[in-house]
Amino acid sequence: MIVTGRSRTPDGHWWYECEAILPSRHQHPDGHAEPKSAPTAISVAAEDITPIPGESYTAVPTAGAVAGRQWLAVRMRGTGDAEPWWCVHRRDCWQARDGWLTRRVTAQEAVELLARTAEARVCDICRPDRVLDRPGR
Repeated sequence: MIVTGRSRTPDGHWWYECEAILPSRHQHPDGHAEPKSAPTAISVAAEDITPIPGESYTAVPTAGAVAGRQWLAVRMRGTGDAEPWWCVHRRDCWQARDGWLTRRVTAQEAVELLARTAEARVCDICRPDRVLDRPGR
């Protein structure tokens, strides 16, 4: 199998576009068939790909990436008298949903957002504050 590209779907998940060499057959005009092989396009979830040691994947064409934007800020509705607030998540956090607005942000933007304590909180599940060098709340 060879990697031909990678892409991010709108839900934020990464996929590798690959070609697997699969067995096939070639049917000759006289009816004689012989075994062959053919490249077949497949998509594989990024978490199911194991990189080959020593290989660089930096030249693999990438679609859907937003450079440096590894974090999600999700706008949450306040309950009762509470004002709406931002919840900061790791990009792959399963809890990053149910808000009415989601933005991809850089690490610097995430730190600046979290510095405004009345407007933002960290996700209790993925705890981005542990990586962003910022105490959690």
